[in-house]
Amino acid sequence: MSAVPGSPISNLRRFGPVNWMGLFTLMQREARRGLQDYNYQILGPVVSSLLYLAVFHLALRTTGTADSNADLLNFIAPGLIIFVACEKAFECAAGSFIFDKHERIIADLLMAPLSPAERVLGYLGGCCLAGSAVGLAVALVTLFFADLSLHSVGTLIFFGLMGTMLHALIGILVGIWAEKWDSFAAVHTFLLLPLSFLSGLFYRVENLPEAGQALVRFNPVFYVIDGFRFSLTGTGSANPMTGAGILLAVNTVLFALTYVWFRRGYRLKP
Repeated sequence: MSAVPGSPISNLRRFGPVNWMGLFTLMQREARRGLQDYNYQILGPVVSSLLYLAVFHLALRTTGTADSNADLLNFIAPGLIIFVACEKAFECAAGSFIFDKHERIIADLLMAPLSPAERVLGYLGGCCLAGSAVGLAVALVTLFFADLSLHSVGTLIFFGLMGTMLHALIGILVGIWAEKWDSFAAVHTFLLLPLSFLSGLFYRVENLPEAGQALVRFNPVFYVIDGFRFSLTGTGSANPMTGAGILLAVNTVLFALTYVWFRRGYRLKP
């Protein structure tokens, strides 16, 4: 049955296999939402990172030589950059869903002409962009404390993307599942922060006992921080290829789960 010219059916907009306009609009919306209040969204993480580096710098001045202090700050700085970027990606993704639920505007997302995969990619892309912007801001201020170099651009982009994707996907899942901000805070405090702080962020994994090293290697965040550190310093605790394979596998599983939740409307549809 063909549509009659001038009828409502003939006036429907055709998007093709992918609704690129809708996808990029959703991505832009999430990136702007994650960065719109720069005093909190950007300046806050920058100040926190400066405090971390300042405390370590002042503490190390009385405990070691200048060379050893510089080496430790150069070791900490890359991990701190990717840690802040990942934190922002998670916060942006989870907070967006919980806010929309509380304001009762989550139905607008479901009514948009987007497929489940396009919705996942839109949220994922916007939150990764927000996290990357904050990470870049932190990277600029760390230059005052650490002597950072660039060992591998490709590795830097890959592990930066894999890290923000990992946390953004977790954030989307938490945002869909959570009904209150308390649930968001619980996941962040009791899951993500321990995984980050116990992944070699502020210490060398090689200094742990054998059992501790084996346990850390089950933590996917360890491969994010270690791979990103390798891209800037050329040294790491694990083989970057191993870390890349593990992160690709974990992100694939999380993406598939997020897609299924969107397709079924889990905790989204009334």
